[in-house]
Amino acid sequence: MKNVIFLDVDGVLNSKFWDDGHQREISEGKYVDIDAVKLFSKLVKGTDAKVILHSGWRFWFDDDMKPKRSEAEFFVNVMAKEGVIISGVTPDLTTEEIRKTKRFSLVKADEILQWLKENSADNWLVIDDLDLHNNEIERHQAMPDAEVGLTESDVEKAYKVLGCGWKV
Repeated sequence: MKNVIFLDVDGVLNSKFWDDGHQREISEGKYVDIDAVKLFSKLVKGTDAKVILHSGWRFWFDDDMKPKRSEAEFFVNVMAKEGVIISGVTPDLTTEEIRKTKRFSLVKADEILQWLKENSADNWLVIDDLDLHNNEIERHQAMPDAEVGLTESDVEKAYKVLGCGWKV
């Protein structure tokens, strides 16, 4: 069985609550909450899932998934320390208008669905704090509250979406 998790970062592996108390980490380019990463890693390991980045953070990597920015380097190292490897990214369907207005959620669903057409997955999950305006995606989505980020309750829902038992 091949499980795929489409991962957003902001609002999932960091949060508004976490950001308020971690301005120093943010200013140092460390934009992720280590505890959220540890929780996410339990989900990845427990479901043996492949992780595909659909976050805006994907633009911080080159075609070989090598970090182009210090934030991405920190992110990759934190994930690797927890045993999580980013296997790839969704295609970029953004337009100049979307980039200017930063309304990436308007194309995220199409990017995920295009990735699925081009790659195989038995079960798939989207973890994103935003409504991606697509019924198909909604059935496969765990939606953390951006105020708090990823929680055990979100991970429990994620296991159900992937058809796996709760193991965290």
